[in-house]
Amino acid sequence: MSQIEGKVAVVTGASSGIGAAIVRTLSEAGADVILTARRRGHLADLAASLPGRSAILDADISASDTPARLLALAQEKFGRADVLVNNAGIIAAGSIDTVDLDALSHMTRVNFDAVVRASYVFARAFKSQGSGTIINVSSIGAYLISKRMGVYGALKHALEAFSSSLRIELAGTGVKVGTVAPGTTRTEIFDHMAAPGTQSAVTEGTPLEPADVAAAVLFMIEQPERVNIARLAMFAATDAY
Repeated sequence: MSQIEGKVAVVTGASSGIGAAIVRTLSEAGADVILTARRRGHLADLAASLPGRSAILDADISASDTPARLLALAQEKFGRADVLVNNAGIIAAGSIDTVDLDALSHMTRVNFDAVVRASYVFARAFKSQGSGTIINVSSIGAYLISKRMGVYGALKHALEAFSSSLRIELAGTGVKVGTVAPGTTRTEIFDHMAAPGTQSAVTEGTPLEPADVAAAVLFMIEQPERVNIARLAMFAATDAY
């Protein structure tokens, strides 16, 4: 019997890629799942294919009321929430001369501000009930210095620091906090970054698959109550950084 069987998990950025894989993995392990992203059609199709119970919320994760709406939906549909996986994320990158500053601001709202708000909203509920798990999907970009990707890496670095602080604050309350930081992964988030006529970097070598990251998330959740995996970094076997 899986440790997550019968629990209620909320997954952001769930319409495709890593988020969709996490939803499927948790559902197959026996969890009830709340799926959220902006593309309702993708969410509905995924929900219809799951083996267990689910509910969907099509919403912009950067909207200030979305985390509270997700918690309310979990409580309404399933009576509680037990797991929050903050997976939603976007990439905006470019040289100093070409980068879209508005896109960088939007990335900050999605990749960091929204995660902080959701983490606090759910942490309060989890602390009140004496149990819960928050897993924030980071990136190995948090540990690397790279030109053109400075803001993305900085936000992931900030996410790691925030998650560690939250874990320390919640120690002893029954609430666990950790991050999973994947390396090169085959997802659509990188598609727009390839120059016309060139091969995207994510297709080179043998990248991680979304299911690999989902398996890591499940592994973190299934640890005994005495164990909190604070940080799990995942590199593709062909990554050389």
